[in-house]
Amino acid sequence: MTTVISTELCGADSPLKVRQALEQVFPEAPAQEPGPEPEFGSGTNQRWAYENVSLAQFLHLIHEQRILDTALDAMSLNLNNDTTEFSIARQAAIGGKISFPIPGEATLGGVIHVAIEGTGLADWLQAATWHKGRAQVPRQVNDEMAMNDDGEASTWV
Repeated sequence: MTTVISTELCGADSPLKVRQALEQVFPEAPAQEPGPEPEFGSGTNQRWAYENVSLAQFLHLIHEQRILDTALDAMSLNLNNDTTEFSIARQAAIGGKISFPIPGEATLGGVIHVAIEGTGLADWLQAATWHKGRAQVPRQVNDEMAMNDDGEASTWV
């Protein structure tokens, strides 16, 4: 399985705070010199990308926060064969939290993009987000209980 995480800094984005957000969720991402802080008339304009970063801390956080069904839906929303991509909010990440922005909406504080590729990715996503509640209410990628494409919850009984 390969992973790529990336984020774009622009305008008033603080490279130091973006680095702190990355470290909270992806501590194994290579340390990067954050660069100068933006000043009036001189904003930031950078793209940071890291390959083959461990998802261990990210997975730990979604388990700890008990957002496994939401994570399954958000992580599989753009699943295409053996690749997927999704975003998490940087503002939440700096506090050690995971928040999946609503697709197509601008997120205050920017996002961290995550791309995953690997054989049997759908099965891996289901296993990575498994919890004992699924023994009573089984879930699968793109099942009838998945959130809608716009991020809204689907209603099920």
